[in-house]
Amino acid sequence: MYTPFFIEETGPDGIARITLTRVDVHNAFNDALISELTSALKGMEEDPRVRMVILAARGRSFSAGADLNWMKEMAGYKESENLKDARGLAELMRTLNELSKPTMALVQGAAFGGGVGLVACCDIALASEEASFCLSEVRLGLIPAVISPYVIAAMGQRAARRYFLTAERFPAQEAYRLGLVHELVPAEDLETRGKRLAQVILAGGPAAQRESKDLIFAVSGKAIDETLIEDTAVRIARLRKSPEGREGVNAFLEKRKPDWAQD
Repeated sequence: MYTPFFIEETGPDGIARITLTRVDVHNAFNDALISELTSALKGMEEDPRVRMVILAARGRSFSAGADLNWMKEMAGYKESENLKDARGLAELMRTLNELSKPTMALVQGAAFGGGVGLVACCDIALASEEASFCLSEVRLGLIPAVISPYVIAAMGQRAARRYFLTAERFPAQEAYRLGLVHELVPAEDLETRGKRLAQVILAGGPAAQRESKDLIFAVSGKAIDETLIEDTAVRIARLRKSPEGREGVNAFLEKRKPDWAQD
């Protein structure tokens, strides 16, 4: 059976890697890729061996967004069938965005439409200096609907008001300036930098990282009132008395690595 991506075996370091492999269509989405990628991510969420997930791609493009042949097929669907497909893509984006484990995108080439959504849903995004980005939907008479919450959170409303409307292709340098990606790396160094940063991530406590991601979602956009202040106090108090919290503090005081970071 044709597989739209491959998953490297999770190693002893706990890094799971998904690489998109629909190179002939620039790693574009179709219903099979969306369904299988969502299932793979949910499996990694439940797999205790997985500490973090890296999302990468082969070929010239990271992802061209929706497969045009698939879109042509969907044009003949009823509205209810189109809604089902849209919900499938929305579930993929939500699953990636809400994964409790750290996620990293390695963007080696062009990311269009939903490909930009994948980048925005990852916690960390590294891009080759040769990468480019485009929210191209309006040129097809469409809108970047299900990816919009994540893209706007990543690059801001002001930038979205330009690039959603113009569908301009913009370079990696602009994506970096806007905050869509965190670092620009020479193309030949992208994998090496990704591996180095992954090791930095793995030095953190896994439970603390899960709690940190949940904290970000809980705090972002909220008014700083008594309810929020109390919630943050409860969170840190709970972590301080947790086994991981106690181990982390003791390891620091004893000048040793904590148990989750042992070689």
